Amino acid sequence: MPNASFNQPTVKDDSPAFLLRGNRFKPLAWETMSAEQQQMTRAVLGGQRGNMQGPYNVLLRSPELGQLAQAFGAHTRFNSSLPLQLNELAILLIARDWTAQFVWWAHRRIAEDAGLPVALVQAISNQTTIPKNLPDDVIAVFEFCKELIKTRKVSDSAFAHVVKHFGERGVVDLMATMSYYTLVCMSLNVDDYPLPDGVEPELAAHGGPHP
Repeated sequence: MPNASFNQPTVKDDSPAFLLRGNRFKPLAWETMSAEQQQMTRAVLGGQRGNMQGPYNVLLRSPELGQLAQAFGAHTRFNSSLPLQLNELAILLIARDWTAQFVWWAHRRIAEDAGLPVALVQAISNQTTIPKNLPDDVIAVFEFCKELIKTRKVSDSAFAHVVKHFGERGVVDLMATMSYYTLVCMSLNVDDYPLPDGVEPELAAHGGPHP
């Protein structure tokens, strides 16, 4: 999730500076965390994310699982073999499927900054027909994700289309991104996780079939 201005200290002294937010899962404080929870917190803060926004307040409730999940998530986000804009496309499609407002808010900007067409992002948000004349690799990732989300499987043609551009590793990396962000969206929706102050939800409730 973007760093924004989230790294606010929860306590003074030598504890790391961070802010946790939550709703049903109340935000934890450093001084009340177990050693395992503190270890996970330091791992997240010491990585490329640099903040504790998103699913971590939830995942800290099971810190051994959370440690594995955050490491898996860091790999899918920062070390995927897919180009950044296409990795973000997969994240947005999962966020739209779950109507996960925080994930959409955080990753829409990253996707657009990485070069994903704004018209495509808007079509996904509105669940309308995607623009014509998109690059072939964008279509490959979009169709693969759409099929897998909607039917829980993919056709031979959708599989071959991704392999054509990114090889079999690309297929696996794409599935990994989709699976991790499913956990993220599930965690945040179960928590009823709040958007930052002043941010309005961008996604309407599902009103029809996937785009």
